[in-house]
Amino acid sequence: MINDFMVQVGMMAPIIQAPMAGGVTTVELISAVSENGGLGSLGAAYLTPEVIRVTAQAIRARTDRPFAINLFVGGEDREPTNAEIDFTSDMLEPWAQAYGIEAPGAPGPGIALDRQLEVMLDVAPRVFSFTFGMASPELLQACRSRGILTMGTATTVEEVRALTESGVDAVCVQGMEAGGHRGTFLRPFEESMFGVMALTSMAVQATPLPVVAAGGLMTGGAIRAALDLGASAASLGTAFMLCEEAGTSMAHRYMLALEQPRPTVITRAFSGRPARGIINRFHEQISAVQERCVPFPALNDMTRDIRRAAANAGDPEALSLWAGQAYPLVRDMPAASLMAVLLDEAKWFGA
Repeated sequence: MINDFMVQVGMMAPIIQAPMAGGVTTVELISAVSENGGLGSLGAAYLTPEVIRVTAQAIRARTDRPFAINLFVGGEDREPTNAEIDFTSDMLEPWAQAYGIEAPGAPGPGIALDRQLEVMLDVAPRVFSFTFGMASPELLQACRSRGILTMGTATTVEEVRALTESGVDAVCVQGMEAGGHRGTFLRPFEESMFGVMALTSMAVQATPLPVVAAGGLMTGGAIRAALDLGASAASLGTAFMLCEEAGTSMAHRYMLALEQPRPTVITRAFSGRPARGIINRFHEQISAVQERCVPFPALNDMTRDIRRAAANAGDPEALSLWAGQAYPLVRDMPAASLMAVLLDEAKWFGA
């Protein structure tokens, strides 16, 4: 049945399309999920404020249904040292040469979070979700004053409680099966590796807030299991990556659809922050020396051109192939069709 959280958000289906930053969450994918009763999410962490604004306008031009915007509110490490920059540049030079581009120099300045937040507040999505930390009381109040619901990401019960006390409206619990970056912010990620079903069960006991389950959920059966444990909705990312509307690169699509799937691994090799993806040569080479590289987000900046060149060349061996553990279950179909299949499998009959 439709629950209070879904009513509050304006969802007709208990499915959130996860906010995958880096270009996967296109206007077309977000609007298709929202149009079919779920909640589409824009992974906006790497977008300039101007692009966030234009993208939000484009979503609203396609649908009047609710959508979410997601940003990173923490996670940045210390400034890199000159020795780390030099080491990282030298290490990446052979990769750059292989794709005919210049070796990366010192990382540039990142996109100012305060400007991203200003635009987010101005365009006022129905939901502002965030990861890598806790939003400030001032930001949460600003969202409330504009009718924006807030949802933080937790990977432990301790983080669930901290987010609850901070004043958010909902908590998304990220199981260790999840693809992409770990949202851990209170302890080392190695101490924060709970499976999504165990974490969901504990979270619904630890907070009175709505809990959204995330991490390796690929089928309607998994969605139903999360709902039966008390979750108000399920967040799926990898499940949507082969949809025709997704911005997934061709090389990434190829790897997701391999007949003999490679395993996933949590690596810092691409960005400096732990993230789960499909094993490739870049991970295997860089992970051995990743402790000597620049930290997050500097490494993400320094590897960006190599990753882009690899995508343009159709070479998956230098891509950040983010994927959840259950990615072999991914299905290639339009988003509307996938939503219908997932709801049928979940035996979801709405009200």
